[in-house]
Amino acid sequence: MDKKNFTIGAVLLVAAFAILFLAPRPVPPAPVPSAPAPTGTTGGALPEASAPAGQAGAPAAAAATAPTAPTQTAGGLFANVHRDAADTRLVTLENEFITASFTDFGGAIREVAFKQYLAVLGKPDPYVFNRLHEDPLLAFTDYPGLGRATRYALVSSSATEVVFRHVLDGKVEITRRYRLTKEGEKGADPYRLHHETTFRNLGTTTLPLGKASLSVGTAELIDAADVGQYLNVVSSNGDETIFTERGELEGGGVGSLVGSGRPPVSTLEKPGNVVWAGVKNQFFTSVYTADKPAVSITTRRIELPPFPDSQFPTIGLTGAAKFDLPVLAPQASASLSGLLYVGPQEYRRLAKFQFNEDRVLPYNQYFFNRIFLSGYVAPLLNIILNATHGWVGNWGVAVVLMTLILKIVSLPFTLAASRSAKRMAKLQPELQAIREKYKDNPQKQQQATMEVFKARKINPVGGCIPILITFPLFIGFFAMLQCTAELRLQPFLWAQDLAAPDTVGHLFGIPWLPINIMPILMGATMVFQMRLTPTPSVDNMQMKMMKFMPYIFMLFCYGFSCALALYSTINGLFTIGQQMVINRMKDPEEVAVATPGPGGKPIKNVTPPKKK
Repeated sequence: MDKKNFTIGAVLLVAAFAILFLAPRPVPPAPVPSAPAPTGTTGGALPEASAPAGQAGAPAAAAATAPTAPTQTAGGLFANVHRDAADTRLVTLENEFITASFTDFGGAIREVAFKQYLAVLGKPDPYVFNRLHEDPLLAFTDYPGLGRATRYALVSSSATEVVFRHVLDGKVEITRRYRLTKEGEKGADPYRLHHETTFRNLGTTTLPLGKASLSVGTAELIDAADVGQYLNVVSSNGDETIFTERGELEGGGVGSLVGSGRPPVSTLEKPGNVVWAGVKNQFFTSVYTADKPAVSITTRRIELPPFPDSQFPTIGLTGAAKFDLPVLAPQASASLSGLLYVGPQEYRRLAKFQFNEDRVLPYNQYFFNRIFLSGYVAPLLNIILNATHGWVGNWGVAVVLMTLILKIVSLPFTLAASRSAKRMAKLQPELQAIREKYKDNPQKQQQATMEVFKARKINPVGGCIPILITFPLFIGFFAMLQCTAELRLQPFLWAQDLAAPDTVGHLFGIPWLPINIMPILMGATMVFQMRLTPTPSVDNMQMKMMKFMPYIFMLFCYGFSCALALYSTINGLFTIGQQMVINRMKDPEEVAVATPGPGGKPIKNVTPPKKK
């Protein structure tokens, strides 16, 4: 029966993986055609001629054309990509890390290019954040007359600062100021800009401003292989971090199986005290930390053009933080200000900020991560990895050396566990005799078993120690590697990108049957390691399952990043060498134990004879 059950289970498991890799992917439905977008000036925006004379960089007024307003598809469930007007004026601020482009429509940040990070391997173009978007970064998203379709006058532009101005209905003057942060000032970073929007009441009556939302950007998938696991709108109250995923807007749920699932929604607003908010994909993020907290964070899905040679639609996320604006007395002013980080998810950089902005990294996003303390382990591993890279100058070598460091640190525990497993394997004949003797009396069987463990000075849970140590390291390492921007597009041996699978080809030319070398090597080391390790059990089913586990684990990790598979391979090679040494070590003299036999008489000489 055991053999039959094992065979059935193995066949079902193989079938599940076959379906996962071989089943045809569903073709997405074609998007609903968009209606032509209207053009024209936006209500509430004054003509440029009303701007004060002599303003630096003021565009020719008269017939300013507003940008094309985005349309929505699928009944308004998605926002479309915003298209600039032909006469949009762009200005830039840049340093050695970023080039931030500003648009006069919305008086906000159109996009940010990262000079240190390439968009595609082998091409010189930098990665551009917010390249495709519904709104420019920090543009007003829901305030009539101040949004992406409103043209602002460019007041001034220098190497470090840009200032825009607009007058709304002749009543409120809005001045939008952006500057690169300077080294030495509080919260400064090369990827950070300081933003300040000032409202001034030009009238003679008190004016309530109400609420206004600022865009925190649009995040898109990294490439066609990105499934969006790390695509989120993120917010924090300073302590708790909230990740909003695409699935929360897609509807469905368990009830969808019986036709009563959640319907999809176009907008998801989460109220609360929002100290900082942003959007992110696997490697890059925006984080806006306002001087005064926002009152909610809003998430929308946005339909983006598909990747080349891909039939799947690309769905990104766009976010906005909503703020309470004050009531302005006549001629009074009020400001909405903060710091905007737009850059890679580099833990060491984000960890320096004041309000736990490093928690934008998904180290604690999932319950599985929290169980294994990934939020504590992953940052430490990131620090060690960067320090090792600073020493050797190669990210692949850094992963190898880091693995060896972790193995050496945990060596005392794994040695003790390996010895325990070896002694447990030798103890199996005695334990089997006890099980047969007391097969109808579990209580006496347990008591006799514990007496044997006590006499042999063996801890029955000693073999669990390596799992308790290694598994949090593995989960933390996995969480760290999946979103470490430093590893992106870094080559090692035959792999072109340590942050992606080391695919060298495809089986039978089928796109979803990649040939990944490093996971195969990892599986081979696990199989060899399993053969060297003593099995502390004589149960046939357990032994078969243990022998089958390396293959299951290899399939499970087959699509993981090359860096993670490299870590597991080096870890396995080290463990193989360690086990070979342990197997050659002489065991201490064992004390014979009188195991109760039939009629209460002890069974003598139950200690396995020594090999000659």
